[in-house]
Amino acid sequence: MKRQRRPRKAAKKQLVEAEAWDEEVDEPQATSADEPDETGWKTSTAQMAGLSRLVRAGVWALVVSGPVLGALAFLSSSAPAQGVAKPAAAATPASPVGPAGFAELFVSAYLQAGQGTERDLAPYYSGSVALAVKPGTRTAAQSTVIASREVQPGYWSVTVAADVTANDDKGKSTRLGVQYFRVGIQATGPAGAGGTEQGATASYAATSLPAQVAAPAALKPGGLAYETDRGSSSADPSVETARGFLAAYLTGTTELDRYTSPGTRLQPISPAPYAAVKVTGVQDDSSGSGQQKVPADGTVLHQLVQVDATDQAGSPVSLSYALTLKSRAGRWEVASVDDAPAIRASSPPSAAPHTTPSPDAATASDSPSPSNS
Repeated sequence: MKRQRRPRKAAKKQLVEAEAWDEEVDEPQATSADEPDETGWKTSTAQMAGLSRLVRAGVWALVVSGPVLGALAFLSSSAPAQGVAKPAAAATPASPVGPAGFAELFVSAYLQAGQGTERDLAPYYSGSVALAVKPGTRTAAQSTVIASREVQPGYWSVTVAADVTANDDKGKSTRLGVQYFRVGIQATGPAGAGGTEQGATASYAATSLPAQVAAPAALKPGGLAYETDRGSSSADPSVETARGFLAAYLTGTTELDRYTSPGTRLQPISPAPYAAVKVTGVQDDSSGSGQQKVPADGTVLHQLVQVDATDQAGSPVSLSYALTLKSRAGRWEVASVDDAPAIRASSPPSAAPHTTPSPDAATASDSPSPSNS
């Protein structure tokens, strides 16, 4: 009995596999229309045919649905996650450069203008102007912006410092000193031009004539960190390093690498502006009054060096340099030329009174007055 069941079972398996792939096979003749197999389940030829059709339908359903499922997976992965807030674009701060430059030009034109030349102010201020001063009575030898503030979007308050010279009818010029003028400037255009409209052309206009204002508060700087005075003695190794370095840096007569730490990228000024350098004083932040021996490798020393440099015409020029030195192999080497002298911690600046130059000191040599237009 067992020998007959095994062939029938193999034949049924072949029939299912063949019909799943649309193949034709000779169906075995069952000895009974309804006979249990070895597992105890009753099967028939009709049941096997139905099963094969079900398997075949499932295979084709998977084949057809594959591209659809792939497209849905791609779309779901590329779609933005729900509930995640997009970061808001940071607003570009308005730049004061354009309004500041326009205000500086306006103040210079304003100081030069006078009765009969009011039209010279038209590019800056379109309001009605009637000046009483004679043209050319005042001029700005130089000017610069010292403060700018956005009063409201696209509207700026700009303060200009001008070194003013007065000219009389006899051609005598007198320096009046630095004076301060505040101007209201409206700006159009993008934020980079001081305005509020992206894509618009940058344009500027003054809202009134300049207003002369008081000078800003003068300050006395905080205490510097260089509390030890080394003088200019050649017996101090750190002073000698500073002397040799600045001579090479300013005159180019020797190699700079002899005085600098490995890896530094310091370069001498080229072309050399000075023919000779004399160190007149050195202060540093070390403790003790004497520094005859170089300390252990890696010790850092900050210096403030005063020099008198002689230019190519033979004139002396006084300069100050903040240097950082580092010890290595029994010698001091310059590690950097610092951006600014070091200030003691917790040493803020304090208010200082303004000093006004005397009229004699402000008087310049006679020169022809500017021509009237």
